Amino acid sequence: MPAVQERAGVLRERLLARISAAGPISVADYMRAALYDPECGYYIAQAPIGAPQKTGGDFVTAPEISQMFGELLGLWSVQSWADVGAPQEIVLGELGPGRGVLMQDALWACRVAPQFRSAARVHLVEVNPILKAAQMERLKDVPHVAWNASLQELPAGPCVILANEFLDCMPIRQFVRAPDGWRERLVGAAEGQLAFGLGAVVKPTQLAASAAGRAALEKAPEGAVYEFAPELAGFIDALAARLHAAPGRALFVDYGGDGLEFGDTLQALRRHKKCDALAEPGAADLTAHVDFRALSDLARAAGLDVAGPATQSAFLRALGVEARAQTLQSANPHRKDEIDKALHRLTAPNQMGDLFKVICLSSPGLPPAAGF
Repeated sequence: MPAVQERAGVLRERLLARISAAGPISVADYMRAALYDPECGYYIAQAPIGAPQKTGGDFVTAPEISQMFGELLGLWSVQSWADVGAPQEIVLGELGPGRGVLMQDALWACRVAPQFRSAARVHLVEVNPILKAAQMERLKDVPHVAWNASLQELPAGPCVILANEFLDCMPIRQFVRAPDGWRERLVGAAEGQLAFGLGAVVKPTQLAASAAGRAALEKAPEGAVYEFAPELAGFIDALAARLHAAPGRALFVDYGGDGLEFGDTLQALRRHKKCDALAEPGAADLTAHVDFRALSDLARAAGLDVAGPATQSAFLRALGVEARAQTLQSANPHRKDEIDKALHRLTAPNQMGDLFKVICLSSPGLPPAAGF
């Protein structure tokens, strides 16, 4: 039996034992175990990113599609460094840096700003030992690079933080509108296997803080699914504490909506195909759409300036992605079709262009963020 399936079997039995002893668990608790279990979790034991035929990965992110993405975020970082006063040292951080491709391309683009390049202290926040090894190999010639296990471990001081497809793996709780009210979707056991079920009725006042949110929940049709990430508030508080202590910016790129939306967005991906989220815990990537309205509300409540969310298409076009594509094609005419396809995938409305959003959270009082 392959190692992945062995680990999935071990984790499944662990979860079944936990459920047998203490009852069903939330979807968030299940995601946390499936993704981050110290022995069997997906982000601990797998190499998730890349084409399956090349890396054995389960999904491909924007930096893997084209160098243009990382290059433009690198130039955005240079402008953000200038916006915070061009300090002699700045933390250039990345949360969930994958195989290190985004940072590699960003730093390559930053060669046009040698003062920024000298000031940048690169910090990658990574918990996956396989990905960390890939990052170390890719960035082995980069001076001033270090690794951290969390946002809170980043050194103090001015910062520019990048995070592409980081928030979508934050565990979520799900609530389903049943005939008698809202009930939490839970993970329990049935016939020796993990299975979804529903918990007790929950009042809308327990799910939404605002009057508008509670009204939307009251009007939702039967079968509607409401999701929220319980860890998001604590994450934003930690980020806000940092951005109030020293000037800085954090840029998040991810898929999701910018309003209160209903729907089951939990998905499991393995080898670029959707699969059963409960079948093999730890063997597949689990993600959910990011609620950008909730993110914005939390950031503003914490005293941060918010730019966006903008669509990925609008953001990249504002930064000059089309001009960059033309420059690459002029220098590499044999790659014209490849570059066209990459540009289309990054910006077309029916590809990543509209589904993916970009939001910038900044220390108060900085100049407007580029790209918005």
